[in-house]
Amino acid sequence: MRPAPQGPPPPGSRTVRTDDGVDLHVEEDGDPRSPVTVVLSHGFTARLREWDLQRAALRSRARLVLWDQRGHGRSGWTPLTRATIDRTGRDLGEVLDAVVPHEPVVLAGHSMGGMSVMALARQRPELFGSRVVGVFLLATSAGGLARTGLVGFWIRVLRALGLLPLYLWLLQTFAPLLERFRRRGTAAGRRFTRRYLFGRDDADPADVQVVQDLLEETPLPVTMAFYATFLEHDEDAALPVLGRVPVTVVAATHDRLTPVAHGRRLAAEIGDAAELVVVEGAGHSVNLTRTAVVDAAFLRLLDRAEAFARQERRAG
Repeated sequence: MRPAPQGPPPPGSRTVRTDDGVDLHVEEDGDPRSPVTVVLSHGFTARLREWDLQRAALRSRARLVLWDQRGHGRSGWTPLTRATIDRTGRDLGEVLDAVVPHEPVVLAGHSMGGMSVMALARQRPELFGSRVVGVFLLATSAGGLARTGLVGFWIRVLRALGLLPLYLWLLQTFAPLLERFRRRGTAAGRRFTRRYLFGRDDADPADVQVVQDLLEETPLPVTMAFYATFLEHDEDAALPVLGRVPVTVVAATHDRLTPVAHGRRLAAEIGDAAELVVVEGAGHSVNLTRTAVVDAAFLRLLDRAEAFARQERRAG
């Protein structure tokens, strides 16, 4: 059913088995002597490869841990009832416990990856300020993604009619059949990717192709299983927890999936601990199309996180 990435896992890869029996693919990179470890969580229907450019920029500065979220990339699949942000937050915590059990950590998340970071903050607030010393949130949201626009209107109508559970069930039921007849690499797929993953003036055709290929690796049953969790996603309770440590929020002005208003709200709710970086003209794939801006923001966060870790060690 799932077109797994080609070839054997890279050298140094490992598997973390979750408490519900899902095998998560994990890779390590960078300087093992670094004072902090950066753990990178990818976005919806992507995999850890989406961080390749940041990986190149950060590997001389930090130890890096990257992982494929359940149902994505080389990681194992999951029962539909466990395809939730709440569960991926728990998965992230298990990756930390297995791979970075003691060292100071900076958590980075793009889109759904950022939501997983927020879910972990809600679930295990004691980690933030002790083991977690910084957070990088890229093109993500604390909730409310289905409240506006055409999607929001459609969801409100379905809820009012009591048909939302049926709608989600139909999506998940027919997804395996649709996957059998799915065509990848089409012009229609490129147009969709260009419209929803890129911004006003940052859609180089080669970049659009890279993102299309990456996203189309993920089978439709995975996509439809996770779709429901975004409708109910609400991690407001996590934001005061994130405010305990240095945070950088990167938002793009032409992001159609997690609009810039969501990034502004994140930074405002987190408070003084947050640096907000707004990238003009960029879309949801801002880490690919505005690499220099994103990398510079990431390196500034590492400076702040390392200073915070030193301060906490002296205080302890």
